[in-house]
Amino acid sequence: MELRRTNPACNCVLLCGITLCLIFGINLTFAIELYAPAEVLVENGTTGILKCSFKSREVISSAATVTWSFCPAGSDAGSAVSIFYYTSANHYPGSVAQFKDRVKWAGDLNKKDASIHLIEAQFNDNGTYSCAVINPPDISGTAAQTQLKVVIKESLPQDNTAVIVVAVCGAVIGLILISVVTCLIIKRHQTTHEYEGDR
Repeated sequence: MELRRTNPACNCVLLCGITLCLIFGINLTFAIELYAPAEVLVENGTTGILKCSFKSREVISSAATVTWSFCPAGSDAGSAVSIFYYTSANHYPGSVAQFKDRVKWAGDLNKKDASIHLIEAQFNDNGTYSCAVINPPDISGTAAQTQLKVVIKESLPQDNTAVIVVAVCGAVIGLILISVVTCLIIKRHQTTHEYEGDR
């Protein structure tokens, strides 16, 4: 078996091509990485925020766009409808009557935030919300999805901060009282011994 030598002319052409690509640059397109919480609980009748953040390799341009879509709970993904569109500091509501005047921009593209407010959340707002961002030449990757659950107030997780603060304060006061009582008993016991010693 004889080894073939590579053609010097082919090597020269390949090297020239790589050099030209490096000199003139290659316009690479990357997928934007999107992040959103898996689930959001919002009390019925209140304003909730649907968070969406992203990473793009490009500087945010005026051509950047954000699209939010909604798919009702129990429906297939093919029934998703656009409820909000944002570009060039302008927002455009979708055509779904259910969300008319209830979706507002809450993000800041320069901070890579594409969040929206959902005003006066209703039970029929339960479903999957998808956030897609395009920042040319970067394109949107897989849309970030959040499951919204509108609940009555009693169903929301309770904030245990107050209970924890009261428990810690009670424990500290209890330790102080035990320390004071212990000091008084020890002092009294020492005084009794000194009195008996004087006799």
